[in-house]
Amino acid sequence: MLDPLITSKTRIRLLVKFFSNPHTKAYLREIAEEFGESTNSVRVELNRLSEAKLLLSEPDGRTIKYSANEKHPLFPDIRQIISKFLGLDKIAQDIVRKLGDIDKALVIGDYAKGIDSGTIELVIVGRKVDLNLLQELSGKVEKLIHRKISAEVFSPETFEAEKEKFRHPILVYAP
Repeated sequence: MLDPLITSKTRIRLLVKFFSNPHTKAYLREIAEEFGESTNSVRVELNRLSEAKLLLSEPDGRTIKYSANEKHPLFPDIRQIISKFLGLDKIAQDIVRKLGDIDKALVIGDYAKGIDSGTIELVIVGRKVDLNLLQELSGKVEKLIHRKISAEVFSPETFEAEKEKFRHPILVYAP
């Protein structure tokens, strides 16, 4: 979907990494290793995004740490485009809202870290969640977004007791 607009696959991956979850901070070598690309190709794209002020670069000892510039005027728009690209908007619209008494839905795991791994881990917090409908809707949305959905359902009490294990989740639904 973004390929015709942005010809650099590395740039797309960087936008996904940093704009899917604004808590993400990473170093050049860490990103290059994660992407399986040379540091030079990643550096070129990091520099372009930094020059456009979409990414912030902060010295950290002998390295530079990169993060999304949340104050950039296009930040909300790019974040929304990335959400649509990953299919997170479809999860919120087509799955969560139809399941019953839902307090919130969160994306955890790779996608919360900005890694487009192909499997979206979804945590649904609520009471009286229709598990059969969840399975049915997940299958339909998987076909639309071309990614697997792995969902776990928690009661509000269980989620509160275990929420510390979910680092920097992305909130995709809250009434």
